[in-house]
Amino acid sequence: MPDLPHPAVAVALPGTGSDAHFARRAFGSACAALDIPFHPVDPDPRRVIDSYHAALDAAARSGPILIAGISLGAAVAVNWAARHPESVYGVVAALPAWTGADTTGCPAALSAAATASALRADGIDAVIDIMQASSPAWLAEALTRSWRSQWPDLPSALDEAAGYHWPEPELLSSITVPVSLVGAIDDPVHPIAVAERWADLIPGSDLHHITLDELGADPAVLGVRGFSTLIQRRITTR
Repeated sequence: MPDLPHPAVAVALPGTGSDAHFARRAFGSACAALDIPFHPVDPDPRRVIDSYHAALDAAARSGPILIAGISLGAAVAVNWAARHPESVYGVVAALPAWTGADTTGCPAALSAAATASALRADGIDAVIDIMQASSPAWLAEALTRSWRSQWPDLPSALDEAAGYHWPEPELLSSITVPVSLVGAIDDPVHPIAVAERWADLIPGSDLHHITLDELGADPAVLGVRGFSTLIQRRITTR
């Protein structure tokens, strides 16, 4: 492992339908405490994955980067890290939702596809009303803000997420950079079994367990849990 005392920048990739505002809440304070420059990415809803790749490519020109991803962002993070290990200081992968390209049983992919369909049929106001009635207040607030900011391209963004090929076991097993995982034990959309499988497959990774109540009370729990151990591992293995 190369001698990398400090990442050039931390790049945060939001989950499906989410935005830089939530990514900042999740990881910004941990980066500030560690004096790491921080760039939360606002996805382009017309080209979500390409916009993530462009942000990672641009950040890596400054030196090895720390990538923090949530859900879809976690998948993009580990995929990119596996292919560019020389450009990666480490990865924090929060709330992974699936393993492998076949997502026919993936709750996150099914939810994204269903929401895209409902948005096209009923419009954003009706779909937001339904979402708010069935979601915790913190999630309803976050999604209302991000969904409206991505409208009218939101259905396209959700369809892209629904069709994304999640990392295969072989790719996860090939990762050579430090990875810290954070999984919620009571999240049906991001099953904890997926995070546990990733932890088994990614060499030397560690897994932190949280609850949705903890996440809702303060999204910064993702950065606190993930960053501290990852940074400590980099220091102790230098």
